[in-house]
Amino acid sequence: MNVINETGILAISTRLQRLSEQLRKDGALLYKTFGIDFEPKWFPVIFTLYHKETLSVVEIANEIGYTHPSTISLLRELEKQKLIRSKKDKTDERKRLIMLTTKGQELILQMKPVWEIMTTILTEIAANQNNLLKAIEEAEEKLATQSFLQRALQLKNK
Repeated sequence: MNVINETGILAISTRLQRLSEQLRKDGALLYKTFGIDFEPKWFPVIFTLYHKETLSVVEIANEIGYTHPSTISLLRELEKQKLIRSKKDKTDERKRLIMLTTKGQELILQMKPVWEIMTTILTEIAANQNNLLKAIEEAEEKLATQSFLQRALQLKNK
């Protein structure tokens, strides 16, 4: 057992990051195995546009829970790959509407069987005594009501 694993709750962020990186790396290899050129970091935007079709930059950022600058960076990458395109909103010239290109829609058709495999595997991994996904959802709900920093400052000021 390494020191991070022995540390317990104090290292939760490190442990979650480690788990996330492992899943992301294996996910990328799985896409590659299926002959799909796809970066896992693109997933939230592509999947959201697959379900919502046309969204503004702000709407995408809200849907995926990323900051506006992080979202813009991802959108630039996806536009460079010709997986998404944008057009000006007819009702608001300042707003750009983002949608999948034909290439993006074709990519989704290739990825659907991979997503089914991933869903099966991730369900198996998460379905343990303390269901991982449920635990993450519960932690996210707690943080939505009061952030980690707010809680810390509250304890400090007692």
